[in-house]
Amino acid sequence: MRIRRPLLAVSLGLSIVTVLAACAPTQSGPAGAGGDEKTGTLRVWLFDEATRAPKEATVSEAVAEFKASHPGVEVDVQWIPVEGRADRFSGAFNDPNNAPDVAEFGNTDVAAYAKTGALADLSGDLKSWKEGADLVPSVVDTAKADGKVYGLPWFTGIRALYYRTDVFTELNLKPPATLAELADTARRIRAAKPDLYGISVGGKYTYAMLPYLWAQGGELAKQDGGKWTSSITSPEAKAGVDAYAKLIKEDICPPQQCGNFTGTQSVQAFAGGKAAMTIGGDFNRKAVEAGAAKGKYAVVPLPGAKPGSVAPAFAGGNLLGVFGASKRRGLSVEFAELLGSAKYQTKMYSAMGNLPTLASVQQQLSAQDASLKPFVDTLKAGTRFVPASPAWSRIDAQNILPTAIQQIATGEQNVDAALQGAADKMNTAFGG
Repeated sequence: MRIRRPLLAVSLGLSIVTVLAACAPTQSGPAGAGGDEKTGTLRVWLFDEATRAPKEATVSEAVAEFKASHPGVEVDVQWIPVEGRADRFSGAFNDPNNAPDVAEFGNTDVAAYAKTGALADLSGDLKSWKEGADLVPSVVDTAKADGKVYGLPWFTGIRALYYRTDVFTELNLKPPATLAELADTARRIRAAKPDLYGISVGGKYTYAMLPYLWAQGGELAKQDGGKWTSSITSPEAKAGVDAYAKLIKEDICPPQQCGNFTGTQSVQAFAGGKAAMTIGGDFNRKAVEAGAAKGKYAVVPLPGAKPGSVAPAFAGGNLLGVFGASKRRGLSVEFAELLGSAKYQTKMYSAMGNLPTLASVQQQLSAQDASLKPFVDTLKAGTRFVPASPAWSRIDAQNILPTAIQQIATGEQNVDAALQGAADKMNTAFGG
């Protein structure tokens, strides 16, 4: 699932995240036999964007290059609304004749989509791809289900801490070195400047909460014998969730406003000059640059629980997959590899701000653009992912974790009761 929308914050959910979770499509019929024809029309589904033009221009360039080197091949690109993707993919899973050859999809949907049996296993293809060894291993892991790779990682999304440099200078503050210090800094800012949120976060911003949970040593779920069960009632997970929920308080970010904030709204508050800090993605920089915070902010990795540490970030991102029913499997893989190549990852970064998945491209771009460094450093420090289970789409769609965060933030329930209720619902979704 796509947890990040370039140019806009994600409500992944991601983000993370849009972010962007839907019930897993089901397959009622056979996947259909594929083929390896070398001519004809290649059908490609890509996600539409709020501002599609830069992405479309880059993709069109890749299409022209591909057609020039493949006589007799046409490429039909269809732009799929993210919000309506569940129906489109479900239809493709059930009817191979209406399926695309290549499709973009979010990495949180991998497990659910792989379960349908409709996607091709690309493990061998990526292993033999000349640029495959350059893919960041932790990002490749987000494309896996049951040990098989079902998509070429096209771009990834990493979140870090945005802060207002003018506010910090005025109040003689330094970027926080720990999560506890972050909360204290946010309270000091809110007390000195009641018109600002100390940090804009939200009850519906799951992908900002997860680094808190992971930084304390918590886990979302654990797998034993192929079965997933929730782990959010562990002491470590409770400590992380509680620390995040305490940011949604009157003295930092009032629950009557921030309780319902999504990732998009959290970043918009910062971009609009209403917050001194926020947790935002590399894909949010252009939106921040277009707002009141332009020229008055900086970004650092979100600190961890201990000084000098970085909180593990959620590794969101989108993949390029191939349908098993494709009559042009070889061409499909070649086109996905062209879009995912260093050349076009660089162009997509310039066009959309997407963080590349190839290590060499990340290094090259971060050397040229200092604003990318905090996100690359966060990625290098270690990222985490949601459970690789088809049930995650249901858990996300049911807003199980956001509901618990809101209950804790508003005082409706204490952390023990809220997380026990969430764990019960997660286990139901997992089939436990």
